[in-house]
Amino acid sequence: MNITLNGKASETSDADLLALVSNVTGRKLAPSGQPIDGARLGLAVAVNATVVPRSQWAERELTEGDDVELVTAVQGG
Repeated sequence: MNITLNGKASETSDADLLALVSNVTGRKLAPSGQPIDGARLGLAVAVNATVVPRSQWAERELTEGDDVELVTAVQGG
């Protein structure tokens, strides 16, 4: 399926947001969206300009044309 990921056209076979985030970050995630390794993920996700809470990533199915933004938290000022 074709989506826009961080402003760039992208193809994915991921059915849901959890799988997409896992593939993009290279980290295994529990259904809750928490990394299995216990380390922090530091990531927020929006689909079609709506923030999707981490607890809903596994339930949020991706559809053709979705605009997905992955935003990484950085420290600084």
